[in-house]
Amino acid sequence: MPRPIEALVHTDALAHNLARAHAQAPNARVWAVVKANAYGHGIERAFEGLRAADGFALLDLAEAERLRALDWRGPILLLEGVFEPRDLELCSRLKLWHAVHCEQQIDWLAMHKTHEPHRVFLKLNSGMNRLGFTPAAFRAAYARLDALPQVDEIGLMTHFSDADGLRRGADGIAHQLAAYEAATDGLAGERTIANSAATLRHPARTANDWVRAGIMVYGGVPDFPEHDAAHWDLKPAMTLRSKVIGVQQLQPGDTVGYGSAWTAERATRVGIVACGYADGYPRHAPTGTPVLVDGARSRTLGRVSMDMLAVDLSDLPASGFGSEVTLWGEGPHGARLPIDEVAHAAGTIGYELMCAVAPRVPIRSA
Repeated sequence: MPRPIEALVHTDALAHNLARAHAQAPNARVWAVVKANAYGHGIERAFEGLRAADGFALLDLAEAERLRALDWRGPILLLEGVFEPRDLELCSRLKLWHAVHCEQQIDWLAMHKTHEPHRVFLKLNSGMNRLGFTPAAFRAAYARLDALPQVDEIGLMTHFSDADGLRRGADGIAHQLAAYEAATDGLAGERTIANSAATLRHPARTANDWVRAGIMVYGGVPDFPEHDAAHWDLKPAMTLRSKVIGVQQLQPGDTVGYGSAWTAERATRVGIVACGYADGYPRHAPTGTPVLVDGARSRTLGRVSMDMLAVDLSDLPASGFGSEVTLWGEGPHGARLPIDEVAHAAGTIGYELMCAVAPRVPIRSA
């Protein structure tokens, strides 16, 4: 028998969350962002729930090939553009749209021999300071692209650093939006500036031609803990679950796990769960990180090991060996443990937990 750990991908939840993106931006088209193997969910599995997307956005050419192999004929956007000149040949063959964020990419396009001009999105660095042309250089880059026979339509894009409102406050997009509007004023082209946070929090100001729905389609919340998934009517697209494979009865003064990081202050029943950091569960998750045992709330105890972690069964007398443990997602009896709550307890974000599920964990559609 295999270990009892598994991850479930809920395609109905993906479809629901995508519909929420459409509802937030009813006059825009929606890119479903499927980079990082659909945030760890698997492109082929996620595709079944995201067929209603207007386009898909990702990073890797190999992942774009996988989408085309699924018979997706619509738009695919490479969010970081191409990484070397020969990538443009595959863009031509697969009919990929691609971002242009630096002079080198324009140089490569100028040298590219193609019978069918490319569709590109010129990226503005409006303050994120990762990729993109500065406002001072943006119009010159647009003019260069516009003069190339290798380029057909030019779209305009940027990315917000603080649309979640967690650092700069409720209007964290104002400074970048002003820079974007000034740099693109009067320029033709479809526009895409809204990520999940902007789509949820600022749709009236950012939902123009396209929005880029990333974490929200997987049921993650970009502005947690200010808001949770229920607030935005999002459903978890992934469940990680396992079982209790051993039970220990501790007395006051007994400890659990490496480093004796947790000491019992009372008689405590401890369940040992077949899940550890080698499965993708965060090693740094502290005592008290929430879990569900048979659908009831409990907590982790002590350090997470490579293959196991400990949970508190003291207040769950009916639970024990073989009990189902939900590490995040949908539990039994209608219970639910949001991935953002687990991530917050571990000092990280839900994105990381989704992407970190290890290859040894079986994943199936539910």
